[in-house]
Amino acid sequence: MSSVASQLDHVIQKTSRLIALCNALQEENELLNVENKQTKLALETAKNRGLALDEKIRLLKLAKSIEGTSEKTLDIKQKINEFVREIDKCVVLLKK
Repeated sequence: MSSVASQLDHVIQKTSRLIALCNALQEENELLNVENKQTKLALETAKNRGLALDEKIRLLKLAKSIEGTSEKTLDIKQKINEFVREIDKCVVLLKK
């Protein structure tokens, strides 16, 4: 009987160790879930920041392109005015 009792004690000890290991693993799992949520939140924040920076870059490029065309716009307006004067001269000549 002592061998059955020792085997039973051995099984009880292993079961206790398994229960302790299961509890430790559950705690670790909970910590990893919290860390996972925090990492996902940080990733989402970084993505949003990246999108905001991309939008700023787009706006800066647009502003820079508009800024550079102010001289071009004046040149284009002057050329259009020259063409209109030329056309007016041609119309006057055609009426004669």
